[in-house]
Amino acid sequence: MGAATTSTESGTDRDAFRCVGSLTIARVGSIQRQLAEAPDPLTIDLSGVEKIDTVGAWLIHRTVRDRGAKVVGASKDVQGLLEQVAEADHPARIRPEERTGPTKTLDELGLWVSETGKTLVGLVGFLGAVLVAFAAIARRPKRFRINAVIQRFDLVGVRALGIIGLMTFLIGVVIGQQGAVQLQQFGAEVYTINLIGRISVRELATLMTAIMVAGRSGSAFAAQIGTMKITEEVDAMRTIGVSPIEALVVPRMLAAIVMMPLLAFFAMIMSLLGGGIFVWVSLGIPPSTYIQRLQEVVPMSDLWVGLIKAPVFGFIIALAGCFQGMLVQGNSEEVGSRTTNAVVQSIFLVIVLDAVFAVFFSSVGWA
Repeated sequence: MGAATTSTESGTDRDAFRCVGSLTIARVGSIQRQLAEAPDPLTIDLSGVEKIDTVGAWLIHRTVRDRGAKVVGASKDVQGLLEQVAEADHPARIRPEERTGPTKTLDELGLWVSETGKTLVGLVGFLGAVLVAFAAIARRPKRFRINAVIQRFDLVGVRALGIIGLMTFLIGVVIGQQGAVQLQQFGAEVYTINLIGRISVRELATLMTAIMVAGRSGSAFAAQIGTMKITEEVDAMRTIGVSPIEALVVPRMLAAIVMMPLLAFFAMIMSLLGGGIFVWVSLGIPPSTYIQRLQEVVPMSDLWVGLIKAPVFGFIIALAGCFQGMLVQGNSEEVGSRTTNAVVQSIFLVIVLDAVFAVFFSSVGWA
């Protein structure tokens, strides 16, 4: 392996530290001690070095930097490695500098606007890809994966019945209780039925169902597709000629579109049931009177409003979930981040669309 020796450089009064053989991590400890003991001014002779690695080059560079030593006799390869180590020797900024005051606020606002714009453009592009996939399936029905759609029916619809039914039942009770408290001040407790019927059928049942599906199924879509992206299953599908949009996204979107009206109708029934039990127990209004009153005060237009909104909400939820899942890349932490984004994005879009629907139906006379 050779050794590091110290000698007097010929023709000068300076001490020369001569390295012979290997200058690698295995010998860097002993060479470092010898360099520390060598007197200044110091000249390092690398003409006898046969093998050097990055650790050895760093030791020589640090000695030159800290003690002003001079390097002589280095071969072309050794000199090249020393230059690379010198280029990499700069302080790393571990934590970025944070701006304070209005500048920081403007930076964060600009970043948020930029990210929102990119997300919107990406979502529109993803919508276009989904529509193209639907068109391709319509032209070639044999490519439609009925088994995948039925499996998603079970995930989106059947397994969600319990939690949606319980949630909307309790919402009906809460609407009845809060409405009765306020209407009792005017001796108009009977109008609690009007409140329960209209707000449940027209708005809350469908909206709460959409929020629950977004948190339950939309997050599942993002997590499933994101995990497949990390394990490179999506890339493998592209390699064998299978469209990931047709195989993964279309079945989930169809399941959400078809099941959302059914879940919304089920939620309406459970909400009315909860409100009916409350007014029966608390206000003494019998079920027959409750049902008759609902038929009088809840128009069919309210039912159609709730059912028309449901498939649109399902489409948006599945679109946001699958879109965020397709954006996953890198590591498993990205799956959690994209899943959270999918839930937030879908709930936000659902509420925005609900407001748009409210204005639209009021303008056409379905108020």
